[in-house]
Amino acid sequence: MKLGVSVIFGVLLLISANTFSQEALDGTIEAKAHPRLLLTKGAEAQVKAAIGMSPDLKRVHRLLLEASDRICQAPPLEHKKIGKRLLSVSREAIRRIFFLSYAWRMTGIKKYRDAAEQQLLTISSFADWNPTHYLDVAEMTMAAAIGYDWLYNELSPDSRKQIRGAILEKGIRTSFDTKYNYWLKVENNWNQVCNTGLAYGAFAVFESDPLQCGQVIRRAVESIKIPMKQYAPDGAYPEGYGYWSYGTTYNVLFLDALEQLTGNDQGLSALPGFLKTADYFQQMIAPSGLPFNYADSGPGTESNGAMLWFAKKLKRPSLAWNELQFLHNDKNRRALEGDRFLPILLIWGKQLAETGVTPPEKTFWEGGGASPVVMMRTSWTSPDALFMGFKAGSPFVNHAHMDEGSFVFEAEGVRWAMDFGMQNYESLESKGLNIWQRTQNSQRWTVFRYTNYAHNTLTFDDSLQRMDGVTAITQYGDRPGFSFAQSDLSPVYKGQVKQVLRGVALKDKTYGLIQDEIKTGDHPVNMQWRMLTSANVEIKSPNEVLLRKDGKTLLMQILTDQPVTVKTWSTTPVNDYDAPNPGTVLVGFETRLPAASSKRFVVRLVPENNASKVNAKTVPLRDWK
Repeated sequence: MKLGVSVIFGVLLLISANTFSQEALDGTIEAKAHPRLLLTKGAEAQVKAAIGMSPDLKRVHRLLLEASDRICQAPPLEHKKIGKRLLSVSREAIRRIFFLSYAWRMTGIKKYRDAAEQQLLTISSFADWNPTHYLDVAEMTMAAAIGYDWLYNELSPDSRKQIRGAILEKGIRTSFDTKYNYWLKVENNWNQVCNTGLAYGAFAVFESDPLQCGQVIRRAVESIKIPMKQYAPDGAYPEGYGYWSYGTTYNVLFLDALEQLTGNDQGLSALPGFLKTADYFQQMIAPSGLPFNYADSGPGTESNGAMLWFAKKLKRPSLAWNELQFLHNDKNRRALEGDRFLPILLIWGKQLAETGVTPPEKTFWEGGGASPVVMMRTSWTSPDALFMGFKAGSPFVNHAHMDEGSFVFEAEGVRWAMDFGMQNYESLESKGLNIWQRTQNSQRWTVFRYTNYAHNTLTFDDSLQRMDGVTAITQYGDRPGFSFAQSDLSPVYKGQVKQVLRGVALKDKTYGLIQDEIKTGDHPVNMQWRMLTSANVEIKSPNEVLLRKDGKTLLMQILTDQPVTVKTWSTTPVNDYDAPNPGTVLVGFETRLPAASSKRFVVRLVPENNASKVNAKTVPLRDWK
């Protein structure tokens, strides 16, 4: 029965993609000699030339060789799961095999080839690649595919047979089992990663089973359209910074191979919003180098080779600006060495050695979709630049938190208003929590970091935001001296208050502004305005707070005709499964709103050096223009 379902699915895909026939695949892929993926046969000379011209690329090249030397001495990988996941092993397999294969191709030094072959044989000998958590299979297949393809001409017949057999049996053929392949129909990063990993396996061993490998490739072309629709209309990725890096990197790896091996990407890159997403990701990095890490994103940045693919594809070298800034910081060396896809910085970035990279021009970016966001800054090059990131959307979005209306704010190189981002999944799953159920009363919303209590937004009567609420960016603008965005947050506070409007702005390139206008219903409400910070907090007066960090000072000024109590809240975990949050505190105010009232609250975030430049006038949100 399972075989019949998979065959039918394959036939349907073949019908829907009749311009991408088996004959077309046979005639193109089999004609490509190994290595055929990413860095094709003979292309090493182009990378070497680019390394000779670019100190940045030379630095990456040297790091790859030094890391490969260490990998040669590392103990073998083992089939050890963490909870339900083998994923860390799969990712380390990619890193080891990709680095070593690169080192071999660029130097011809035998120890790298031998070490890469041994890594390939080790993972091929695993009993399975953990199909019950299919990301593990996809990434392990990717690791084996790159190594098999790049070392093909150097592998012994026995090694080829063992590695090829593992790709086919532990990878490709498990993807037709309906117990495992639900990812074919989902709209999140699983679809992108799994389709790409399996397609790379199919590209690598295509001649061994053209019919089934062709089916995998055609299936991927159709299936990956589902998550790619999530980039519409403007490129904002619903799952945030961290999962953009994961899903989009795999997505462009697929498009690159498809175009390289078949002559075109079957129109996938032209899907609405996809090529625009490069601007989204670039704008997500603040002047400090930290990301706007809403939803399940980590707090730090990483190099991202996908941005060099976009820079090449769009002929816009400035899209690589953040990646080069990352390379220039010596503190990022460890993160670079841990990046399993680091070689693609050289493969896709080789053209930058000739063109050079200039700073981006846009200082304001707005994107709609499931998780609408706005990012605004005062400069790309000044270390004292202001930055405001603001989001709307819904807690129902995959990997989302209850953070609608939340913001991050930077000035003078300091992240004053921050976001915790994700908590390690295993730390919660190991305690028996189901953090993936998306209902109002699910266990996910007992985790502190996921709730509105831990975000830079509003809370009414100690209640959670509404899971089914959907909010949008309702108005925005960017003019000299005033960049702003607004959202009607009422849907996530349904039943708590009548209306919640929030606007955020950068005023006169001098300070940040957060303005809330609240209408209550037929009962009074307790309101809390919270901002998460790692700064030291001193309450100066009933309407002013002083924040200090890294030798800098920020004034938080609260303007309202409603009596408020300025205060702080601890971030110390209440539950044993919550992550510790050392060095952080929530600061803001609380107030009792009368029934049937309309109140306005204005909060200014002013770097101390700019305090004398503040414009005292405030205007209603409807007059923001």
